[in-house]
Amino acid sequence: MGKPDTRRMDRAIQQANRKLQAVQNREMWPLDGRERRAILAAAASGSIKVVRHKSTDRAERKVETAWSAAETRLIAEIAALTSERQRIVNETAKAKAAKKSSGWR
Repeated sequence: MGKPDTRRMDRAIQQANRKLQAVQNREMWPLDGRERRAILAAAASGSIKVVRHKSTDRAERKVETAWSAAETRLIAEIAALTSERQRIVNETAKAKAAKKSSGWR
């Protein structure tokens, strides 16, 4: 019984961290369709308000809300992946300890 195989989990955590960094830099590629539509719709409504010389406060709030929702989603995804990785490590350690204590040394 060797080390736990967490390479796939580590790769998924790294990818989620890259996506979170991209969202914090306001890049569109890591967003899902719903988030992308919300940001583009808010930006479009804000640009219409600018053309009509009206306040863009609501549109700016919608854009910020959409970005923060994307950040929250990615943070939750990272937390879930990290806890799943820890569960795999704990199961491997438990199996290793059980094997060691039950047989000949």
